Amino acid sequence: IHTRSANAKWLDEIAHTNPLWIHTRDAARLGVATGDLVRVETELGHFVVKAWVTEGIRPGVVACSHHMGRWKLDAQGDRGQRQLSATVAIERAGTAWTMRRQRGVEPYASTDRDTARIWWSDAGVHQNLTFPVHPDPISGMHCWHQAVRVRRAEPGDRHADIVVDTARSRAVYQQWLARTRPAPQVSPDGTRRPYWLLRPLKPDRAAYALPGPKPEAT
Repeated sequence: IHTRSANAKWLDEIAHTNPLWIHTRDAARLGVATGDLVRVETELGHFVVKAWVTEGIRPGVVACSHHMGRWKLDAQGDRGQRQLSATVAIERAGTAWTMRRQRGVEPYASTDRDTARIWWSDAGVHQNLTFPVHPDPISGMHCWHQAVRVRRAEPGDRHADIVVDTARSRAVYQQWLARTRPAPQVSPDGTRRPYWLLRPLKPDRAAYALPGPKPEAT
């Protein structure tokens, strides 16, 4: 849920968590049942999330919505969006970072009486941080479909735990960046992207221009 929909209190009540979809066959192999904690390992680290066992997904594939898991630090107090944000603590050890939930969503008093009626505490898992940037070689856009390893959570793991290594993140980004095609080398008219591409709010034409001289027409 992005900014506009995350501020819709009715949607927050309907959808406020993001379990890991896992096929029944894979769950049986791992010894996992719905509601069990699993650790999802990526190239950068891992996150801990609850499993949702279903036949609504292909065996060998798992899925987890990246629209959940909003968080804030305790120092932020009552500022910001609260009906879908958990309070977390962040620790650093070298290039390794750990984020652990301290408190979930809580009811609170405001000019909207419904905020005192909040009954849920789970805000989901902010899995986005654990995935490296994979620029698509053609478009340059980020690829969300990535290979992961799923296993049962370890002793001491808690729901919504996140561990990442920023040095590893930088290294993976550089590897994928090397596969992309620099726009100045492939643009037919010296622009970043086609001006005719439909957009709700289109920037000025000058914003599309790449720095440097335009390529000669062929």
